[in-house]
Amino acid sequence: MPTEKDTPIVMKLEQNRSIMNERIGEGESFDVGFRKLNILDREVNIYYVTGLCESAVIVNILRQLFELNNEGTREKKSAFEHIYNNLAHQQVDVEDKIEKCITQMLSGLIVIFIEGEAEALIVDVRAYPGRSPDEPDTEKVIRGSRDGYTENIIENTALTRRRIRDERLRHELLQIGERSKTDICISYIKGIADPGLVDVLKEELKKIDIDGLTMADKAVEEFLVKQGANPFPLVRYTERPDIAAAHLLEGHVLVMVDTSPSMIITPTTYFHHLQHAEEYRQSPAVGTFVRWIRFFGVFASVFLLPLWMLFVVQPDLLPETLDFIGPNEESNIPIIVQILLADLGLEMLRIAAIHTPTPLATAMGLIAAVLIGQIAIDVGMFVPEVILYVAISAIGSYCTPSYELSIANKMSRLMLIILAALFGLNGFVVGSTLYILLLTRTKSLNTPYMWPLLPFNGKALLYILLRMSVPIEKVRPSIVHPQNNRRQR
Repeated sequence: MPTEKDTPIVMKLEQNRSIMNERIGEGESFDVGFRKLNILDREVNIYYVTGLCESAVIVNILRQLFELNNEGTREKKSAFEHIYNNLAHQQVDVEDKIEKCITQMLSGLIVIFIEGEAEALIVDVRAYPGRSPDEPDTEKVIRGSRDGYTENIIENTALTRRRIRDERLRHELLQIGERSKTDICISYIKGIADPGLVDVLKEELKKIDIDGLTMADKAVEEFLVKQGANPFPLVRYTERPDIAAAHLLEGHVLVMVDTSPSMIITPTTYFHHLQHAEEYRQSPAVGTFVRWIRFFGVFASVFLLPLWMLFVVQPDLLPETLDFIGPNEESNIPIIVQILLADLGLEMLRIAAIHTPTPLATAMGLIAAVLIGQIAIDVGMFVPEVILYVAISAIGSYCTPSYELSIANKMSRLMLIILAALFGLNGFVVGSTLYILLLTRTKSLNTPYMWPLLPFNGKALLYILLRMSVPIEKVRPSIVHPQNNRRQR
């Protein structure tokens, strides 16, 4: 017996209509459209979802169908073949399963049933609501393209293909989610990307058993990499088509999820999260300078506050030439409490800024600067050094291109601060060792997280430390196991 998922289309239109109406709620859901026509002496039923279709295209298709009735003679073809051959549209498919027709209709296509036919015609007339491809807020550049991915997966694949006009670029579509049937696209360049990685991603996606993927890419990521309690990001996100295209040419595989403007890049390492497009929009020397400033900021965001906390707890470790770093004032509140309050306070401000309407954001920033900055120092709640070092660490966090990595580093910093305050030098050394061990033991889709530092690859590490000129970079990263190692082929 056929299951609900493979119910065949039958030749009796009334029976097909009964199944469709029951499944999609025609007459109950106002956005489900239905039109009954009489074409070539056959009853024709058309189903669609308003809001997901281009009305002008549907009207044009209806006009084409009506014109068939006005023809004086008809070729010796069935009504199905006659309608199929006269639909002036670039994408018309034939389907013989009810379930597939329903899925396509709910994706924005129209379904045409014809009396006496065991197959239906599916016409792609999608016109998803969305925004224009604007520059992403989190990946702005001074010079360069200003377009970015949107929530429309069709537009996103087009933005990628515009930059890579290679016949070997593949966009493979899957539908995941028992109820949501979310479109997920796996993008890669055949002949460059590791086919084993592509197969693994396909298998993992097909194993996803869930009602829906309302959180889109983040939910998919958790199924793919199984992160658990590890706070460090195991995939890289980007909303810039140029960054996505650059990774495709290196041999990476992209996962696009409909309704999300963020592309998942796999596999990735720790150093992938420290890259930014601005480095490649400047000369190699300037790009290297910017990269090193960013490295320093990331290092400061993790280790500056714990180091200062260590010197406060054990002043004897501090050279006499550096004893001015303080604290130089007495306070009734322990330094560790001050640091935690200030650090967590800044995190609260960041969260508040996300939920604050734009016209009020400036006012909130001024209030925070006055209250947390000057007044807190004047009343003796914080010593000035705490505010200074917390601010430098926060700036370092904002220098981190990856938002996910900056949060993970902030969590690591809090752990190191507490260990240094409780156990002094031993706590700082043990905490730093655990931090490094966690990074070295982490893997993303069987890719070492700290490559090319561990395992060591000198040439690849040099490319990370220095922004090389594009003509010099002739070899693709070996960590992605590309089928073609040479960039110029």
